Amino acid sequence: MESLLERERDQLPLWLPVALGCGIAVWFDLASPALWLAFISLCGAFAAFAVIRGRASRMDNALFWFSLFAAIGCGLIWFRSWHVAAPVLERPVVTRFSAAIERVEPVLARNMVRLTLNIAKDPQLPPRVRVNVPLDQAGPALQKGALVQLRARLMPPAMPALPGAYDFSQRAWFQGLGATGQALGDITILRPADPLFALSDYRQRLSAHVRSQMTGAAGAIGATLATGDRGAIRETDAEAMRRSGLAHLLSISGLHVTAVVGAIYLLVLKTLALSPPLALRFRLPVIAAACAALAAVGYTLMTGAQVPTIRACVAALLVLIALMMGRSAITLRMVATGATFVLVFWPEALVGPSFQLSFAAVTAIIALHEHTRIKPLFALREENMIRRMTRFIYSLFVTGLVVEIALMPIALFHFHKAGLYGALANIIAIPLTTFIIMPLEALALICDSAGLGAPFWWLCDQALSGLIALAHFVSSRPGAVTMLPTMPVAAFALVIAGGLWICLWRERWRYCGLVPATIGALLIFTTRAPDIYITGDGRHVGIRNDRGELAMLRTRGGDFIRSMMMENAGVEGESQALEDWSNADCNADSCLVILTGKDRKWQVMATRSSHYISALALSAACRRVDIVVSDRRLPTSCQPRWFKADRDLLSQVGGMTIDLETQRIATAIAWTGRHDWTRYRSREAVAQQRTLGTKNQ
Repeated sequence: MESLLERERDQLPLWLPVALGCGIAVWFDLASPALWLAFISLCGAFAAFAVIRGRASRMDNALFWFSLFAAIGCGLIWFRSWHVAAPVLERPVVTRFSAAIERVEPVLARNMVRLTLNIAKDPQLPPRVRVNVPLDQAGPALQKGALVQLRARLMPPAMPALPGAYDFSQRAWFQGLGATGQALGDITILRPADPLFALSDYRQRLSAHVRSQMTGAAGAIGATLATGDRGAIRETDAEAMRRSGLAHLLSISGLHVTAVVGAIYLLVLKTLALSPPLALRFRLPVIAAACAALAAVGYTLMTGAQVPTIRACVAALLVLIALMMGRSAITLRMVATGATFVLVFWPEALVGPSFQLSFAAVTAIIALHEHTRIKPLFALREENMIRRMTRFIYSLFVTGLVVEIALMPIALFHFHKAGLYGALANIIAIPLTTFIIMPLEALALICDSAGLGAPFWWLCDQALSGLIALAHFVSSRPGAVTMLPTMPVAAFALVIAGGLWICLWRERWRYCGLVPATIGALLIFTTRAPDIYITGDGRHVGIRNDRGELAMLRTRGGDFIRSMMMENAGVEGESQALEDWSNADCNADSCLVILTGKDRKWQVMATRSSHYISALALSAACRRVDIVVSDRRLPTSCQPRWFKADRDLLSQVGGMTIDLETQRIATAIAWTGRHDWTRYRSREAVAQQRTLGTKNQ
């Protein structure tokens, strides 16, 4: 081991951000201050053990630094969670209040504008909320810095409806949002925005200008590339981009920042080189790199300075600094530095798909191109144009294929779906976006100052229309998307650990990472989907029918709930109404379903109305079935043969899934843990409320 680590000594620093990430992941997984302290103490014990041994070997040094950074990672996210803590609304309210506008986000595809508001003086409300305003009520005076008065329906941030579903309450906690809601009626402007703050709406004006120069979907995506504003993209186009593996083009990150930096660097360098006095007296690459750095920072601010864009900007600045110093720019150390920077300032980003997808892609690309056999294969050489283009296309395809393999488990974990043809689509889409669309858009914006941008806008419109057509074509091919149900966290961790082991080492023992990666992949693809899905409010129940589709208890639950349940179940297509299934017997108040298990038949009853049902009738019905699901509080006398999920239980554990074959029940609280942002009730609170309700009756 000592000999191996000696040969890998240049790779050891790459594991420091991995150690930070391990500490952060443990904090999210354990969800208990006592366990956090235990983990930090354990890491301290390992570090102390390495110090006692004198840190005389590579192994001791590796153990010391890894343990130290893992403890730091756990402490960082603990401090971050405490630092951003803010009051959260306890229950839905309809109220009128005054607030200052912090952020304005147009979401034109949904005909609304999203306002982030700072409520100054109202002890009954959280200090920071987010409100959706219908587009016809959002006047031009709604700008950052304006003081407004409005009436709105506010709700606590939504918790995950099912185990493994998207947890908005976690994201809202770290953003300081205490409530979200919908504006009701007109909004009164108490104080208009200060001119200094009004400068921030330049981004919105630029986005509107781009959309006005191009038609439909092309204008919406063009505005996204220019300003990062994705609000005008239709859901059908966004879904096509996701299914075709081109969704990364809609997130302003590495590709876009690289295109801007590269264009400015080459433009400044080649322009200054036309002057012999400048070329002889000054180091033009340093000047060009400085100009490109300013462009990267400006583009980041223009596109909203989101965390993915900041990550890309930091990486670009590191590359430019390396160029100024005459060092190799694109290395895994640059990736490790960028990851460490993000995890120190935004440790919560680790568990988000954006961080995982972007760093997994960049790490896989650099590890591939640094491989001793791949590097000479892709290297530029003196050869004819046909062979050079063939080599370029081949390298682009292999790179895209490796990236798709690296990103597939992450996409399946977070979104339960992954594209299969992304490598082929990106061969066309990446050069089209980088070398044609973005330069044309930049030229059009520059020429607009002289009123000569129309030809470039037309060309850009055609190129973007081609990109959208490519996305729709690829996404509609048979087998374009694979969907899987929610995977075990352990399987995902095995795949990530194996991938990191393969990418971060250079010696032959790197291929040992194939073992955990293969085991994790087998666990992912052999995971059995549950038979019953129950949301946290008990209103929506999905039961897997004989064809593997979901039969829904309530078909009027809205597209969001239905699509969320189908994604978690790994089902594509339309859902079936439960009353239309031959195994179900439904009336206005409830449905009775018979499911055939491995060695028995299960009878499931679910209520679906708020009509009064006598306790005697409920008790009799409960005794005849195995499982009862209800959004109402069921009496104690309701005792099914196996399991009862009513309002009281669901308020304690959140949404759940039931696997009848293994008789395993998974809950949302078991998936997320009891963190500060969770609002699950304790057994004592439920028992106390039940006692008070009985006394009132």
